[in-house]
Amino acid sequence: MSTAHAHPATEPRLSARARRRLRGRLAWILSGAVLTALTLSIAVSVGAVGIPLTAVWGIIVSKLAPGLENWFTTDWSKGQAAIVWDIRFPRALLAMMVGAGLAMVGASLQAVTRNPLADPHLLGISAGGAFGAILALLHTGLFLGLLTVPLLAFAGALGATALVLAVSRFAEATTADRLVLVGVAVSFVVMAGANVLIFLGDPRATHTVVFWMLGGLGLAQWSHLIYPLVVLVLCGGWLWTKAGDFNAMTVGDETATTLGIPVARFRLITFTIGALITGVMVAFSGMIGFVGLIVPHIARLIVGGDHRRVLPASALIGGLFLVAADILARTLMAPEDMPIGLVTGLVGGVFFIWLLRRR
Repeated sequence: MSTAHAHPATEPRLSARARRRLRGRLAWILSGAVLTALTLSIAVSVGAVGIPLTAVWGIIVSKLAPGLENWFTTDWSKGQAAIVWDIRFPRALLAMMVGAGLAMVGASLQAVTRNPLADPHLLGISAGGAFGAILALLHTGLFLGLLTVPLLAFAGALGATALVLAVSRFAEATTADRLVLVGVAVSFVVMAGANVLIFLGDPRATHTVVFWMLGGLGLAQWSHLIYPLVVLVLCGGWLWTKAGDFNAMTVGDETATTLGIPVARFRLITFTIGALITGVMVAFSGMIGFVGLIVPHIARLIVGGDHRRVLPASALIGGLFLVAADILARTLMAPEDMPIGLVTGLVGGVFFIWLLRRR
């Protein structure tokens, strides 16, 4: 009798809660879309040659949906159209993808290692990707076309990841803190090897490679964007589907094992996916550090610790952060481009010190 009356009484309450949750999700999605559009618009508009926002929107609409550009009253020149469509817009999109990818890798690595200081830069994955990319640029040549650099960068990132795991097992560095120390040591070793490749390479190309190692998005082209996009969608989507497993891993290996998660295999797959994302992003942007370190912490401050929210929030904030950093890199020393890695390194280093202060 009481049970029969309980169901109708609780059903409206559950329905109202579900509606509130749905409205909250829609509000977050709408806010993220608006913020992304606004940030991308500013990134395309600002530079050595300023272009009005209405002209930016008109040029992009004219390329994506010819005929609708009549909605925008601002006229633009062919030079402005070339700057927006051929240079700044693909550069801003690449910044969004690289920032999103590195941030998601950082969030996943921090979960499986249970270390708030873990990120692809500190664990040597970025250094391995740089090693592979430098090998392709200075020594092997593009024997597989445009795929050569991302493939060798992924191979280098994967090799560095395997080296970190092997050294940690050899040194019996099983704790999360010591794993990060192993990653730092491997990163130094791999970067020493990369510097040897630069020393032995063509002196005429070393300047370009050194600038690339500091991080930069100046080589962004429409024909290149498909590779980081595909990797981000597929690998980032996989990470998001495993959000529940990441939640369990943050509690501890024993808890995750009791929930039926193959801890060792899941950690290995996560490192491999992280190496793939990092390798491809490094191949097209150079070494950009600290994005994977600071962004997941910002995301947790905003949305909490559930990785079903942390991972997409990290992707959004990481993309916006790198676009903002690229705006600074392009404007601080205009018309020269400052390497974006200098900007992220400065911000990330200060944030790293703050993390250490908070223990």
